[in-house]
Amino acid sequence: MTPDSSPGRRYARALASLRGLAVGDALGSQFFVPANYPLLKQRRLPSGPWQWTDDTEMACSVLAVLAEHDRIDQDALAGSFARHHDFDRGYGPAVNRMLRLIREGGDWRTLAAELFNGQGSWGNGAAMRIAPLGAWYADDPEQATHQAEISSYTTHQHREAVCGAMAVAAAAALAAAPAGPPTPGALLDGVIALVPRSAVGAGLRRARDMLDYGNATTVAAVLGCGRRTSAHDTVPFALWSAARSLGDFEQAFWTTAQVGGDVDTNCAIVGGVLGARGNEVLPQAWVAQTEALPAWLPEPKA
Repeated sequence: MTPDSSPGRRYARALASLRGLAVGDALGSQFFVPANYPLLKQRRLPSGPWQWTDDTEMACSVLAVLAEHDRIDQDALAGSFARHHDFDRGYGPAVNRMLRLIREGGDWRTLAAELFNGQGSWGNGAAMRIAPLGAWYADDPEQATHQAEISSYTTHQHREAVCGAMAVAAAAALAAAPAGPPTPGALLDGVIALVPRSAVGAGLRRARDMLDYGNATTVAAVLGCGRRTSAHDTVPFALWSAARSLGDFEQAFWTTAQVGGDVDTNCAIVGGVLGARGNEVLPQAWVAQTEALPAWLPEPKA
């Protein structure tokens, strides 16, 4: 075992990613409030504290299961999602119903497979929560995508949702690589190589071709920005934004938030990928304004 693959080091990386995800999620969610729209245009922070949403709550379960099992155990993950489900955190109606039924004894395998007339959900929920897993597997991006795929099936079984989760996990793993962060092009090239053929993959290839575009609104018009809350409408733009600003959390946030769409989820993905690089990347004043992570998160193993 190398120092970078020790349980303690893996937990520390994943926790930093989770903090970045929570900041992006919580601050991003503030810009669904009409009174804060002018602040977004001016790149000014709303008053805190900022409360995180379902993005962070589910990401906490991902980290908790990794800490307990050192991998994704699907039954444990589905159980944690259901046990910690807070209806007021902004979950979509299909997931709200599913998690309630799991708490009542339903089988997540059946419930997830039945969603949307048996097609499974292609939403961005599996992608929004997965960056800490990528940070956990920074020494093995291929394993990160494998574990992300396994994690997705507990709630999102459509191919696009699965590929979206795989892409975000790969990006976080590559960003947290022990050798240091890649260039923007290398990051997206690495993600593309690890994601199966899909609409998400096609969007990532377009994102790679648009890395030299300076206007995020134009890029979002081409790639999407989560207005349809689908994985292929969310992940390519979020990873484009993350790739362009791996060393500047604040710049990455404002670039992502300004285009609108599913702002909290877009910013959660970006924040989780950048946070995978470590606590030093996070603006500590923003962390202080963000709601604390839940007390039920486990302590790291030695």
